[in-house]
Amino acid sequence: MSLTASMWTGVSGLKGHGQKMGVIGNNIANVSTVGFKGSRMHFEDFMSQSVSVANGVGQIGRGVAVGAVLGDFSQGSLETTNESTDVAITGNGFFTVSPPGDEINYYTRAGNFRFDQDGFLVDPHGYRVQGWQIARDAVDPLVDAIDGEGVGARRVNIQGVPRDIQLDNFQSPPSPTSTLNTVVNLDSAARSRIADLEAAWNADPGNLDNQQYEYQTTMKVYDANGGAHNVTIYFDKRPDDDQDVIDNEPNTIWQYIVTIPPDDDQAPAPGGNGLLMTGDIMFNPAGEIVNMRSEPTIPTQTQADPPADFFISRNGYPTFTANFLGEPQNIEFTLGGRYVGPIADPAVSEIDDFRPDIADWERNALSTTAYNNASTTLYQTQDGYTAGFLQNISVNREGVLTGRYSNGQVLDLYALTINNFNNVWGLNREGGNLFAETGASGAPLTGIAGTGNLGTVSSNTLELSNVDLATEFVKMISTQKGFQANSKTITTTDMMLDEVIRMKR
Repeated sequence: MSLTASMWTGVSGLKGHGQKMGVIGNNIANVSTVGFKGSRMHFEDFMSQSVSVANGVGQIGRGVAVGAVLGDFSQGSLETTNESTDVAITGNGFFTVSPPGDEINYYTRAGNFRFDQDGFLVDPHGYRVQGWQIARDAVDPLVDAIDGEGVGARRVNIQGVPRDIQLDNFQSPPSPTSTLNTVVNLDSAARSRIADLEAAWNADPGNLDNQQYEYQTTMKVYDANGGAHNVTIYFDKRPDDDQDVIDNEPNTIWQYIVTIPPDDDQAPAPGGNGLLMTGDIMFNPAGEIVNMRSEPTIPTQTQADPPADFFISRNGYPTFTANFLGEPQNIEFTLGGRYVGPIADPAVSEIDDFRPDIADWERNALSTTAYNNASTTLYQTQDGYTAGFLQNISVNREGVLTGRYSNGQVLDLYALTINNFNNVWGLNREGGNLFAETGASGAPLTGIAGTGNLGTVSSNTLELSNVDLATEFVKMISTQKGFQANSKTITTTDMMLDEVIRMKR
């Protein structure tokens, strides 16, 4: 092998270490870049030249070449921020962004996102973050709030395909009340004040005085336009000489009426005086509800299922109809118990008499009682609300963007699209913290954060660069020494060539 070849071997070393210094320098330059993933350069021997040796053929290396430059996709450290739309992935995966009006997707670990003037969630380049819109599937209007699932509970499901995340409506529309749940204690030591609450109301609508009932409780409900209305429930004990009381001794019976202010009642005749429902509750000597009957003052306005004269909902709760805006609004009503028996005959569906089989009634874990304590309201809830304006956005571990509104509603809006790849080292760096899919990386594997092998999302957090300065400085020193050593190869070979030239003198 000629001395010139030895010189070019040293040149390959200089070139290789120079390129490696470029990789190290780029890592150090991006030590403060959000979501940056460093790179590592791997050398390989370039080629070997065969030469004759005593025992045959030997090989002499001809230098070094760059074997691979691989990304370091290890987790970067996390920094807490004050912005809820600063998000970081803990574990595998990339956020997805797309230029406006373009079908190309880019992938990034940098989650410093903000909403632009059009309501799009974008990265610093204005590329729009991709996510699934969330469908809120309504469950039955009244779920047993006391026994676990909560009133108005909803399932959360993604729908369609990933799209630009945009808040195009910064308010929550109103929702009319469809369920009303009231739990009270009625003082068992109370005396009957009036024989017939219904008759007293009809005689002077809206003007009952506190001498005509034992207890009353009021709560707001909402119409379809978000207007608030007061619903008041009056209770009074049935007198001892009432035939139902005599027939059901030793049980006690309380009567009740459900009312609204007459001016709020737009029901056609014979309604319109604010009386929505009448009924009775039967308590055993221990003060536990064991039976009840109820009847709305006008038939509930229902569809074919259930039939139009049904006054019990499919959940087993009495139902009354309010008319606030000239249109009927059905509202389920519970005092902590519900009918679970068969309803074979629609004609008796208004539960206008006590059921002979007490097993037909089921008490909730928290239900109306008649204990020897002062009458009081223990629990109230209803599922309606007025219109509300968006106040803030939060992001949970699954990447679900949730809006909190001034009307108290918390609505799931979008779920961030998270992608992973079979070969993340095959991704192409596009600059700007962006990666692009290639044939070597394979197609993206898309899913919700926290599912499969995808990492979870942290809100108010940014992933920092995963470059470790100490490691890079050590690499810099070794690379500099490698470069220096290869330069010595060249200068030494130059000295050897000088000796060859001097041989002719």
